[in-house]
Amino acid sequence: MTSKTFNVGVVGYGFSAKIFHIPFIQEVPQLKLYAVVQRTPKPDDDAEKDHPGIKSYRSAQDMVKDEAVDVVVVTTAPDSHHELVKLALENGKNVVCEKPFTPTTKEADELVALAKKQNKQLAVFQNRRWDADFQTLHKLVKNGSLGRVVEYESHFDRHRPEEPAPTVSKWKNKVIPGGSAIYDLGAHLLDQAVYLLGLPQRVTGFVGSQREVNTSGFEDSFTVLLHYPKGAMVTAKAGVISPEEEQLRFWVRGEKGSFKKYHLDIQEDQLKGGMKPGDSGYGREPSDRYGTLTTIQDGKPVKEVVPTVEPPTYTEYYRKLARALAGEGDLPASGAEAREVIRLIELAKESSRLGKTMDV
Repeated sequence: MTSKTFNVGVVGYGFSAKIFHIPFIQEVPQLKLYAVVQRTPKPDDDAEKDHPGIKSYRSAQDMVKDEAVDVVVVTTAPDSHHELVKLALENGKNVVCEKPFTPTTKEADELVALAKKQNKQLAVFQNRRWDADFQTLHKLVKNGSLGRVVEYESHFDRHRPEEPAPTVSKWKNKVIPGGSAIYDLGAHLLDQAVYLLGLPQRVTGFVGSQREVNTSGFEDSFTVLLHYPKGAMVTAKAGVISPEEEQLRFWVRGEKGSFKKYHLDIQEDQLKGGMKPGDSGYGREPSDRYGTLTTIQDGKPVKEVVPTVEPPTYTEYYRKLARALAGEGDLPASGAEAREVIRLIELAKESSRLGKTMDV
């Protein structure tokens, strides 16, 4: 890889920046955390104190004028993505945008076209392509262990039946453009499905709320069916009423085998608990969380435990980004790819509203 170092400026200093971006940027030698936009630092929450030596800006408008910034990482709420990504591209910066990319396909198309016009890289942070469980499934599909896949279930269910308190200010619980569970969690589940199986022919969506009390109108749950040729079907779903000790994550069935996996990838919980990407044990699942593969042998189903693969971890996203910036490979997840996911979300919402299946 090239020895060139790219200066990274991060817009926002909330949960996303602190947990999912900065630790991984700092793991890649070709990337340097150069600047952070933090509008209102506090004594116990100050990017400049946490990361001595960085430049601290109060607005994205000021940071993008800094000619030393090579890459802008947008970590703010989705209703601000279009404006901030456009600002960065217009000022000649490469961009990484948090998911969901944009609230609408129209906005996504505009940004993809602008990046091409400016000859700049535009990536979207689809980090869950590097979940260890999805990497395990990817391996089984690609090496033929499952045969032709006919049914793919992907879940992100939790048991949170109570409405979040109004004091909770996170965008993930607010009715905003690009908000709701299908934009938040659905952007991950649909991206994984399309990354593995390609675009479907049709979409059926059920989008709404499972909570009995929902004064805000926030859409907390969804089920999306992706219809593929020859009868293959993807079910991607997330719900907030699922009283299970072990939540189902994947159940994928093919002509030769079936893979079933419980529990979410461990990386997010480890990061929340204070672990860093380079720490011993980071990203490695305990054996009691391994999935199972069932195959037919001598006419009978035989089940075996499948160890979760050695994870490349979310650091791989930024490794691939550095290579792409150096002209040595593709983006980890391009704006054009993320645009397709936003289109599927729009179709699912329209399907739910109309009560009909939509052509892609």
